[in-house]
Amino acid sequence: MMLEARNLAIGYGATTIGTELALQVTGGDILCLLGPNGCGKTTLFRTLLGLLPALAGTVTLGGKPLAAQTRAEIARQVAYVPQAHAPPFPFEALEVVLMGRTARLGLFGQPGRQDRDCAFHALDQLGIADLAHRDYARLSGGQRQLVLIARALAQEAPLIVMDEPTASLDFGNQAQVLAHVAALADGAAAGGRGVIMSTHDPDQALALNARVLLMKDGRAFAEGPAEAVLTGDTLSAVYGIPVTVETTGSGRKVCLPSLDRQSAPTMTSEAFTIA
Repeated sequence: MMLEARNLAIGYGATTIGTELALQVTGGDILCLLGPNGCGKTTLFRTLLGLLPALAGTVTLGGKPLAAQTRAEIARQVAYVPQAHAPPFPFEALEVVLMGRTARLGLFGQPGRQDRDCAFHALDQLGIADLAHRDYARLSGGQRQLVLIARALAQEAPLIVMDEPTASLDFGNQAQVLAHVAALADGAAAGGRGVIMSTHDPDQALALNARVLLMKDGRAFAEGPAEAVLTGDTLSAVYGIPVTVETTGSGRKVCLPSLDRQSAPTMTSEAFTIA
């Protein structure tokens, strides 16, 4: 299963937010979207999910135009993991996960034994089966995020879109969620799902060994493997502050922004691509 965008323009009505965007994700891939607030990441997500029409270009899902597919068809192929939230009504964690089965049921269908088994399996796969009958709203932020990932697993979609899945989580929960993101794309562990994930932390893309689409002002500034794209020069140009990328004693690369108040050096911001 592949999700592909070509020469994509995104926006709302007559307002264009981004142009000339291209990406593709298939099973086993992790693609991280990075860029400053307002660069168009959320609008791009909404377009890839079919919630907004493309202003130009094409989005195809499984080789078919996204615009020609029904919401149920899209939901059977792409699952969405939003940022963890507390719902206005009390739901058990199991009930939240069962919501992922909606696309597999008829219009007035009710979850059956097979659906409940699938939901329990998703919870167990993430190591949180003991939370099944807990009040979702009373779980920690990290636990709620894992429940939402379990919902996506129960949806049995080969592609998963994640909107800042580690936002507002503490250090430990961030590490836990990232470990599960890596497992989702691991063919041996989770069927080789394709993952598109937005994040504000370039270190996460490096840790996941992901491909990166680095955005600025609605355009692709750079695209390619994280280690090739996330350099001090590109990050400084995109975020407007001096950034260095250093290698730790274990061989892992980390991004270090300058903490002084000086402006970043003047740099070109023309889009380029790294294969």
